[in-house]
Amino acid sequence: MQTLLGKTSLLIGLALLPVFGTRSASAETPNVGQKAPAFTLSTPDGHPVSLADFTSKGKVVLVVLRGYPGYQCPYCVKQVHDFVENAEKFVSAGAEVLLVYPGPPADLDQHAKEFLAKQNPLPANIHLVVDPDYSFTNQYGLRWDAPRETAHPTTFLIDKQGVIFYRKISEGHGDRTTAADIVVLLQDAKTAH
Repeated sequence: MQTLLGKTSLLIGLALLPVFGTRSASAETPNVGQKAPAFTLSTPDGHPVSLADFTSKGKVVLVVLRGYPGYQCPYCVKQVHDFVENAEKFVSAGAEVLLVYPGPPADLDQHAKEFLAKQNPLPANIHLVVDPDYSFTNQYGLRWDAPRETAHPTTFLIDKQGVIFYRKISEGHGDRTTAADIVVLLQDAKTAH
């Protein structure tokens, strides 16, 4: 009976995978208290940017967007607009914001530029990098392996030592972190240290 129940649960789980999508098994998503894996990505204009460039200055708000899965994600546009509107609060909290825009390499830079056109110019403390072929997305275990998807929208807060002190993964399109939520967390971290 227990073997039959186990097989039934497995079959139900496998049947639901296409409905909910899966995260790539290539890597585990780093958790709170762990060092954020190092990476270097480029801006849509081809300038290399590394995580270490920012952690050496202070705290980093690392936001993984859905990128270009066939259209510009309205939730990503809203989230980034919120962060842009509150850029000065991130400066006051001693944080740089790094936005990761994943997708297939064909025309990714152009799609990222189109995305930025809605926000241009970005404030000096907010940066957008592209993730062609999902190298970062896979490294961080955030690949949303479903049709018309790229990555699970995620926000990490990383301290000056490169250690993650907050993580939120959205398993759907919405449920994003807001600038207000992140600013409070950054201020709490500032007073705790």
